[in-house]
Amino acid sequence: MESSKKTRLNLPAGMETNLRLEPVPAINFTPPPKITSPSKTTYSDRFIPCRSSSRLQNFNLVDKPSPKKEGSNEAYLRLLRAEMFGTESCTGSPCSPVSPSKIFRYKTEHPSPASPLAGLGSGQDLGSNGLVEVSTPTKAPRKIPKTPHKVLDAPSLQDDFYLNLVDWSSQNLLAVGLGTSVYLWSASTSKVTKLCDLGSRDGVCAVQWTREGSYLAIGTGRGEVQIWDSTKCKKIRNFSGHQTRAGVLAWSSCILSSGSRDKNILQHDIRVPADFISQFAGHRSEVCGLKWSHDDRELASGGNDNQLLVWNQRSTQQPILRLTEHTAAVKAIAWSPHQHGLLASGGGTADRCIRFWNTANGKILNSIDTGSQVCNLAWCKNANELVSTHGYSQNQIMVWKYPSMAKLATLTGHSYRVLYLATSPDGQTIVTGAGDETLRFWNIFPTAKTSTPVRDTGIFSMGRTHIR
Repeated sequence: MESSKKTRLNLPAGMETNLRLEPVPAINFTPPPKITSPSKTTYSDRFIPCRSSSRLQNFNLVDKPSPKKEGSNEAYLRLLRAEMFGTESCTGSPCSPVSPSKIFRYKTEHPSPASPLAGLGSGQDLGSNGLVEVSTPTKAPRKIPKTPHKVLDAPSLQDDFYLNLVDWSSQNLLAVGLGTSVYLWSASTSKVTKLCDLGSRDGVCAVQWTREGSYLAIGTGRGEVQIWDSTKCKKIRNFSGHQTRAGVLAWSSCILSSGSRDKNILQHDIRVPADFISQFAGHRSEVCGLKWSHDDRELASGGNDNQLLVWNQRSTQQPILRLTEHTAAVKAIAWSPHQHGLLASGGGTADRCIRFWNTANGKILNSIDTGSQVCNLAWCKNANELVSTHGYSQNQIMVWKYPSMAKLATLTGHSYRVLYLATSPDGQTIVTGAGDETLRFWNIFPTAKTSTPVRDTGIFSMGRTHIR
């Protein structure tokens, strides 16, 4: 037992009895306290949603009966839906499967009716009596200038309802027939050019530009139709065939139609040597209105016999439509650029109405009594609006919104019937002519990009100038 208690140190002899080793007490080290920063937040790497708090009713998950396939496992479908949408989504037994078309179709969540402001959203205010007043912001109407921004003197401009003496080309040239001569006025430079003079034994009855704006057709008092090159001031073609004056012209892409006091409509093709290639005979009096549709498929004609006829180019024997609701001469004709087959027409002094037609079935769509003789109609290509010019008894110009036919503006200034109308290439400005021997320019239509008011351009002055 004593040998086990002996020290195991190798000490020199005699030192072992003098040395006494005492045990050293153990020292306990306390680790410092762990300090957690209050601004630091520990995030986990996953987010597990709580299905029980999900508002699945917002996704319009309405059960609809769906055809069951043979061998379907109702237990499997019930388990699958419980795993996807929670157990509370299954109120009945068994759970019907959810239609895939209903998933994630959001619908508005209605506020609790317990709140006194329930249903009060944007655009709603509380009135003085505590009731909810809904204030819908209204768009300010477009301001249309009531005065022309340019006036041109046009001596010898005739006061004849059956003539068409003003047209505006796509190259911004205005053609005007004054007596026996035709003048060209550049809207860009205000330069005036005399194109031709027919002589003392003839007179200008109609002018009409091609769609490209390079050539001008002129109808004469002797029944001829002339084609002029406006850049060279040179006549390139002369068509005969009418027995008396040709007072109205209309171009399609390659066909020129002319209407005359002889009641006939002739089709001219400048690519062939013949004077005309076909003849439409359907009116019982002078033809005073002609317009091709925008797709060149149909030609509308109006006459002093109060008829509005619609022709198909392939059928020359009889018109495809004969519309007889007008009670006066039909000169004002316009095809809508916004709706295929929509045709507007206006009647003379005894009629005073603008009528709208569906040429697909010949039915009348609307009729508006304007209170005055309708001389011209023109659609705006930038907006669904149209303008009408009038004669007896108010000589006014009216701008309409289609299809409501709300009157946007009434413009006055001419002292005679507003017999002539043409639209600028940009569709923003119109020019009107009357027997008071003036041409007036009006900014009435919006631009193609915006519906903001049209501002006067600086190149026009309010001073009156001469066109010749």
